[in-house]
Amino acid sequence: MFVCLVAFRWQPGAPTPLVLLANRDEFYDRPTLPPHRWRKPDGLFAGQDQQAGGTWMAHHPDGRWGLITNYREWPPQSGPSRGQLLLDYLGRPELAPKFLTRIAPRARQFAGFNLLLGDRHGLYYFSNREGCVRTLQPGLYGLSNHLLDTPWPKVQRLKKALAQGLDSGASDGALLALLRDPTAAEDAALPDTGVGLALERRLSPIFIHSPDYGTRTTTLWRQHADGRLDWHVQHFDHQGALGPVRHHRLPTHQGDSLLLTNH
Repeated sequence: MFVCLVAFRWQPGAPTPLVLLANRDEFYDRPTLPPHRWRKPDGLFAGQDQQAGGTWMAHHPDGRWGLITNYREWPPQSGPSRGQLLLDYLGRPELAPKFLTRIAPRARQFAGFNLLLGDRHGLYYFSNREGCVRTLQPGLYGLSNHLLDTPWPKVQRLKKALAQGLDSGASDGALLALLRDPTAAEDAALPDTGVGLALERRLSPIFIHSPDYGTRTTTLWRQHADGRLDWHVQHFDHQGALGPVRHHRLPTHQGDSLLLTNH
């Protein structure tokens, strides 16, 4: 139920401080709800994993937001639902560094994860497999199922494509299309995460498709300096796209709630 691949440009002070592309990969038979407005936490906008109840990407009306990826390791570790971490963050009025400091002492009880969190002061990254909170400086970043900017082939490929798309003024549709790249990595470039060569190959494209598992959701976020978030999303199953790209424009209740300065 996690985001499994992310590339984003972070430019605090720009008209569009954040442009982010993300793919969520999952078994096709795992039930989920598309992004929608939740009753609790009040005003939360997010998709929902109907099996465990959590979410993988979420936005709060005060301008805070977050996403989570898992950390691929074998054998997998059990623990509490990692999808609840975003609900914990956005369910109370708490800035990201304070939240991350609060959960760090118990983070190891969870299976491996990466959190990318935004608030009105900045952008932050934390992995319970690295153990430190990073305040991100302006730049281009990529994240999959290892640490931030680990140079897996699909991470490098999507980062390069995003940079080229932004430099050329690509449309939202063209940026979303970058997430549908099915190119597999060469065997020599594959990581060794303990799951075996056949599965490493299967998981190596930006867009994954197999009989039972694949990319379920492609997402583009554009976060504006006035706090608005444009959320573009398209859903897939084993037969292909389930419908057109949907666009949600999410306002913020605080005009200064997003990333206006580089702290």
